[in-house]
Amino acid sequence: MPVDTDPIAHSIQHIAIIMDGNGRWAQARKLPRSAGHHAGVKAARAVIEACKPNQIKNLTLFAFSSENWQRPEEEVSTLMELFLNTLAKELATLDKNNVRLRFIGDMSAFSDKLQQRMQDSADKTKDNDGLNLSIAVNYGGRWDVTQAARSLAKKVQNGILEPRHITEKAIAQHLSLADLPDPDLLIRTGNESRVSNFLMWQLAYAELHFSETLWPDFGEQQLRSAIQWFNQRQRRFGKTGEQVEEKHA
Repeated sequence: MPVDTDPIAHSIQHIAIIMDGNGRWAQARKLPRSAGHHAGVKAARAVIEACKPNQIKNLTLFAFSSENWQRPEEEVSTLMELFLNTLAKELATLDKNNVRLRFIGDMSAFSDKLQQRMQDSADKTKDNDGLNLSIAVNYGGRWDVTQAARSLAKKVQNGILEPRHITEKAIAQHLSLADLPDPDLLIRTGNESRVSNFLMWQLAYAELHFSETLWPDFGEQQLRSAIQWFNQRQRRFGKTGEQVEEKHA
């Protein structure tokens, strides 16, 4: 089937990434899993830095899912400490580079210290208008839809909203990242082919790119490769291939 090569049609506004493979990367090198997580921070830094030259305005990284609490307690503790330290080390650089940082997910499960650090980081960078960097922590797509439904139910209960006005648009407006365009491209590293309860509503029409590369080895070259793959896709949004070709003829 001919592909749509219209560069405007293929401009990427938003990339979402499931950063997978830290533990396997460490195990392959006979290192503790924590070493993989530290290496994963470097990969995240490389990808964030690569967004500007690749004209990516919005980037969402899946750092810690609501299911990750089931991992060994020592690993979870290491991740929380790494998260705190990374925020402290990287914030000044992110701010200098005009990055707006935010966090999505259920923050109530984290320590007061970590919650405060995340809030302070978001507040410090809230006026930046370069890259919109969203970090999903203790996040789940089902949680996201559930909290949106709960918010709408409260509005109905309080007489602010009529049930007939609960539309797809209304639900979308109450989801995390409601002010951003839905992801055009989802990248999952680590040779796994699932979305793992990540942005389930928002990914409805995203192109899904599954990379064999483990996250610590992922960088600008691999990001460019994923973007090139995306540019070969024909995005139909329910239309036929012929209709899309006619539109861009």
